[in-house]
Amino acid sequence: MSFRALKYLSFTHSAIYTALLVAAIVGGMDHLKYVLGWAHGIGWIVMSLLCVDAVRRRVIPLWLGVMVAVVGGVGPFAGTIGFLYAERRAVSPAGLPQRDMV
Repeated sequence: MSFRALKYLSFTHSAIYTALLVAAIVGGMDHLKYVLGWAHGIGWIVMSLLCVDAVRRRVIPLWLGVMVAVVGGVGPFAGTIGFLYAERRAVSPAGLPQRDMV
């Protein structure tokens, strides 16, 4: 799985979590909360397994895999923010070495 595909899956997982939060705050809609809750739980498990595999294949750094698998269970926004940070960190000005390159 590519970095880009994992990033968009993380965005999707965050959107499901947002919809779950909105449904919980609004109240009622028990069936919707049930479906979104399962989607969030299964989504977190799938994202965790995919990120563990991506770390093993060196597609994403270890810190990002931990962010998705550990912190993402409570709030998937952490994984999405981690993907955005990693993407922006990879695009550095030409000629300037990154910390992890030395």
